[in-house]
Amino acid sequence: MRRLLALTTILLMGVALFISGCSKQEEIDESQKTTIHLAMDADPVSLDPHVQLSGGMLAYSHAIFDPLVRWTHEMTFEGRLASKWERLDTLTVRFWLRKGVTFHSGNPFTAKDVVWTFERLQKSVDYKGLFEPFESIKIVDDYTIDIVTKRPYPLLLNMATYIFPMDSVYFTGADENGQDKGAIVKSGPSFALTHESGTGPYRVTAREHGVKTVYERYADYWDTASPGNVQKIVVTPIKNTATRVASLLSGDTDFIYPVSPQDFKQIESNDQTKLVTLGGSRIITLQLNQTRRPEFKDIRVRQAIVHAINNTGIVTNIMKGFGTTAGQQGPKGYLGYKEELVPRYDLEKAKVLMKEAGYEKGFSCSMISPNNRYVNDAKIAEAVANMLAKINIKVDLKTMPKAQYWDEFDAKVADIQLIGWHSDTEDSGNFSEYLSMCINTDTGYGQYNSGTYCNPKVDELTMAAQAETDTAKRTAMLQEIEQILYDDAAFVPLHWQNLAWASSKDLAIEPIVNAMNFPYLGDLVAK
Repeated sequence: MRRLLALTTILLMGVALFISGCSKQEEIDESQKTTIHLAMDADPVSLDPHVQLSGGMLAYSHAIFDPLVRWTHEMTFEGRLASKWERLDTLTVRFWLRKGVTFHSGNPFTAKDVVWTFERLQKSVDYKGLFEPFESIKIVDDYTIDIVTKRPYPLLLNMATYIFPMDSVYFTGADENGQDKGAIVKSGPSFALTHESGTGPYRVTAREHGVKTVYERYADYWDTASPGNVQKIVVTPIKNTATRVASLLSGDTDFIYPVSPQDFKQIESNDQTKLVTLGGSRIITLQLNQTRRPEFKDIRVRQAIVHAINNTGIVTNIMKGFGTTAGQQGPKGYLGYKEELVPRYDLEKAKVLMKEAGYEKGFSCSMISPNNRYVNDAKIAEAVANMLAKINIKVDLKTMPKAQYWDEFDAKVADIQLIGWHSDTEDSGNFSEYLSMCINTDTGYGQYNSGTYCNPKVDELTMAAQAETDTAKRTAMLQEIEQILYDDAAFVPLHWQNLAWASSKDLAIEPIVNAMNFPYLGDLVAK
């Protein structure tokens, strides 16, 4: 989740939008433009980068805005709007900002835009939990800032990848309806919903929500060293996986994602298309609501459910091997990973546990799952329902499109709910912060813990790990968290989902795709 709330109501749909941009864009000879068509499972829900924390919105943000720093393929950091940085003390990191950068409106980018953006992030429902460790961003001069944390914080640079400075001048004041231009509005009209002014390689020149969004190259983009030569990108949402693949094979689109494992062969066998895959770190899980179902308060029932679900079989038969069976939150390579926390399918043990808990005859419960958010999500949910029937748990399963799903998920309408999560910080602590900590609406911790699991020791360790800069000590804390969650059967881990993209062979997508699954479209080269 990267953090996944859907807009319940989008007004001004179907309205083509002209977004303020650079006049030089019109000077580009039309014959020199390179246009590509990109199809995703959904288009950006808004032009406001802070209204939703999700992979799709982050991909949009990297195209239209620019972060202070960003991840490389090697999972190191490279400067973007920050040219360099230095830790001054245990709480402070100084960033030197690039000079000569302009927003699409023509306004100059300065330190005040970073501070304005940070203050706005603190008001965002999706982002405020991520930035809870931050105390302030202080202006040293027009092109120098100090980021100060409340306590020693080892993930400050990780979080700087989420600071996409917005045009504070452009978004200050009231719009024609008298509404604050800087307001973050999840449902209903807002200025930022339909307007943008970023520093990124592209500006939005037209938008019909749910139909298409048009990105055009910003002629005054600061990064003249970027290899990107694509002048125009038409982003079209195609929800159906088979239709998305067919559009690529027919030549109607040039670049698609995500790609389902069952479509790999036909893409690879076509001499005009190619497939690019990477191992992923998004964990697919089930959460068991202990508030709604008293049975789920019994650790033996939760353990029985974990033992009854054959997640290895799911990866083999449904995912076609395109995933890694999971027994914990963070994948191998993350500090919290413990080799011994393995998947534990054992149907006979599951039946014994149900009998010990007094539920040999089982019970009925409800379950919801999206049907177009994760690879084969509906099929996975159906398989889980069938597996639980073998221990006499009758599941009333309902699947739905993700646009509808997240409101239902947040309302905790079902006893079992499926959710996938990609660590926002590329660190295992983030899983616990959002999925496993006790729910705290003030801080945002536990925001996606629909199982309502609450263990004060997990909270204590998670917060301690946030402030521990000694890698060995921090690793021990994160591993202890994973062990507690494993022993408690706090959730049901299924697998880490791999990633796949496909394109025409004349597009160099290999350098721009990444394990975070937000391609750096500004660097895309069309041969």
